[in-house]
Amino acid sequence: MIIVHHLNNSRSQRILWLLEELGLDYEIKKYQRDAKTMLAPPELRAIHPLGKSPVITDGDTMVAESGAIIEYLTERYGSGKNLVPAAGTPDKLRYTYFLHYAEGSAMTPLLMKLVFDKVESSPMPFFVKPIAKGIAQKVKSSYIMPQIASHLGYLEGELSQRRWFTGEAFSAADIQVSFVLEAAAARGGLGANYPKLDAFLQRIHARPAYQRALERGGKYELIK
Repeated sequence: MIIVHHLNNSRSQRILWLLEELGLDYEIKKYQRDAKTMLAPPELRAIHPLGKSPVITDGDTMVAESGAIIEYLTERYGSGKNLVPAAGTPDKLRYTYFLHYAEGSAMTPLLMKLVFDKVESSPMPFFVKPIAKGIAQKVKSSYIMPQIASHLGYLEGELSQRRWFTGEAFSAADIQVSFVLEAAAARGGLGANYPKLDAFLQRIHARPAYQRALERGGKYELIK
């Protein structure tokens, strides 16, 4: 039996979605973030030394990292589900690219924004606050926000050429990219400049498998 070690409001939500798309039976072991630090609880370290989510166990096999989990599940259980383009095709090359691009490049500035937003809002001595806030705002305005805009513009352009990120057919790479766009919508908004990305989010949120994953996974604040 596949067990998803599921952290609330995290990347593991898209693994639940993939499992629903694949029509597989699975169990969920839920973990809650620390209310103050928003970090995963130490219990996850019993599953993987880094204590991160997502992690799945499948019998004696343990797999961590979203991209690796997606590859494992689609290779082992995805036959006939059409979630991976045919080998040797341009769509397959795009599929591989977006599977790695989502976490390798696109998430970096969004994570930086989250960190520097916390720097601005965290309590600290009054004489330090203006300096820390000024540094955080400078980094965001000069680097982070332009980087986010660059990635969103790139992704908008990709969807202007094709319906899904790998081609005209939905694939597991769209599941991988989804967290990036949901995080962008939650942390900065997509707005009228990105109609294709907004339409993409509406399409995936309407998928029955996505809805079933939400029902099983519980509250998922990133989509607000």
